Amino acid sequence: MDRAQKNAIEIANWLKEQKAVTKVIYPGLPEHPGYEIMKKQARGFGAMLTFQLESKEFALAILESLGGVETLITYPITQTHADVPHEVRMQNGITEGTLRLSVGIEDTKDLIEELTKVFDEVEGELHGRKRS
Repeated sequence: MDRAQKNAIEIANWLKEQKAVTKVIYPGLPEHPGYEIMKKQARGFGAMLTFQLESKEFALAILESLGGVETLITYPITQTHADVPHEVRMQNGITEGTLRLSVGIEDTKDLIEELTKVFDEVEGELHGRKRS
């Protein structure tokens, strides 16, 4: 679990820097409302994080490109929260651009390289731009 948590915080910080990411929700980030409580009550912050992208199209393109044996990415609107009414999902911040990432124990560098590749491809397809 230690390795997965280390990976999760590195990926959460990487996601915060991406243009297409509008929000990152991870209790290991100081800006998370539960950060101080988690610091006091837990030995770590876990390996599950949520992030929101600029659009449904971006989220679906990322979803189709990632997800392996260790790290798993899900689309809550059609998977874990499919039966939750739209209004309730919106109240809880689960938008069409929301993805959840359960971070595994792979090398963080490899995970971020894969995320970078996928984000670049999707940004190029949806916006006609590439990273410099």
